Amino acid sequence: MLRNLVTRFSGTTENQRKAIFSSLFIVGNKLQTIFDNHIPQISLKQFMLLSIVRQSKEPLTFTQLGNILGCSRQNIKKLAEILEKKGFVIIQKSPYDTRAMCICPTDKVNDFFENDFSKYQEELQYLFEIYTDEEVETLFILLSKMYAGIENLEKKIVDK
Repeated sequence: MLRNLVTRFSGTTENQRKAIFSSLFIVGNKLQTIFDNHIPQISLKQFMLLSIVRQSKEPLTFTQLGNILGCSRQNIKKLAEILEKKGFVIIQKSPYDTRAMCICPTDKVNDFFENDFSKYQEELQYLFEIYTDEEVETLFILLSKMYAGIENLEKKIVDK
């Protein structure tokens, strides 16, 4: 069925644009379902938040994290509260703005990524093993460019 849809939408640039837009939504949902069903400790959204918090050199506010992950500060707050209850993060006032709250990782985050998540990291290779190194590079470049397209869309919508 999916192959039929791909064939139907491959004829024109306009149809390809529609298919790409739909695919972004479908791919996101499929990955979230696989991840959420396979890793019991945290959801994919919680994982993405933990990944950003862990990689950041300084504490980030709910608003900053929302901008990075493409969601509202309220969504970040809900995710952070769940992760705090699970012992992965501490929510505290920002050292740079006392009105803002930020998220700081606990030792449990490093333990999760170094021990628990390492086995899932190997499984993630299955997602990319069907691609050549050149295809991975092309996909990386095109997805990076998609961010510029999203910024352009946001700008155009705000300017209306």
